Amino acid sequence: MTSYLLKRLGQSALVVLLTVSTVFVLIRMAPGDPATAFAAPNATAEDLARIRTQLGLDGSIASQYLTFLGQLFTGDLGTSYSFRAPAFDVVLDRVPYTITLALAAIGLTAVVALPLGIWMARRADTPRETGANIAGVAAQSMPEFWSGVMLLTVFSVLIPILPSSGFTTWGGLVLPAVTVALLQVALISRLVRREMVTNLTAPYLTVARAHGIPERRLVWGYALGNSAIPVLTALGTRFAAMLNGVVVVEVVFSWPGVGSLVVRALETRDYPLIQATVLVTAALAILAQLLIDLLYPLLDPRVRLGKAAAR
Repeated sequence: MTSYLLKRLGQSALVVLLTVSTVFVLIRMAPGDPATAFAAPNATAEDLARIRTQLGLDGSIASQYLTFLGQLFTGDLGTSYSFRAPAFDVVLDRVPYTITLALAAIGLTAVVALPLGIWMARRADTPRETGANIAGVAAQSMPEFWSGVMLLTVFSVLIPILPSSGFTTWGGLVLPAVTVALLQVALISRLVRREMVTNLTAPYLTVARAHGIPERRLVWGYALGNSAIPVLTALGTRFAAMLNGVVVVEVVFSWPGVGSLVVRALETRDYPLIQATVLVTAALAILAQLLIDLLYPLLDPRVRLGKAAAR
């Protein structure tokens, strides 16, 4: 286990470094100039040159990258152009909001999708299961910005029972979490249905029924237990993606998370803030995937990590 963890941590560090380095180069190759974004409307060429020097953008990309690497390994990700504060601190201030939204959305997804998927599997190829599948495909087809606006219209305008934006109270978490979870429930419930159909018709379950084991235990213990790894992988993957910021939902609901921060950073060409955001969110996503991997042996004792798996 120790060797496995060390190997994964080394791989993760390399992935994060390559990701941040790629973003570093791409944002500097993209059209636009941070100096223009922060200069006065009537700024002269000399004014723009002075601003580029102040921002450290007057050198070549190679020299800027070497400076960036030196700062990165000392824990300094630079100063945000727009916030006039350390970029790392600005991102860390937003991370708790993104994690809160991601946890609420993935929790709601699991609570709804698991029973729904089991219900569909036990009624496979029936009119009711077909109707649930159609509803799932419809939910999967709705863009998040549209479903978010519809929820806002109903529950914040027509029936004003929930806040329309921000996170001043816990009620403000409901609509963004539901908006994110709608798509995830449609995806995960269909996955659960597929896995459960396979396990409910497996020979081991027929033998267990012959021994008089209650149906409830067969479904929720045996069949769901053998479906746990692919379902957990899907949930973990979706959760890791949410940690990168649910940009559309955060913008629609004015949610103060990482996604809305990225939009602002891109609009102002705030290079240090973009790089810090990518670094933090990539590290969180990789950490989430690592935790999912470590849970596999607990769900299925046949799964072994590290050198034992190779043998």
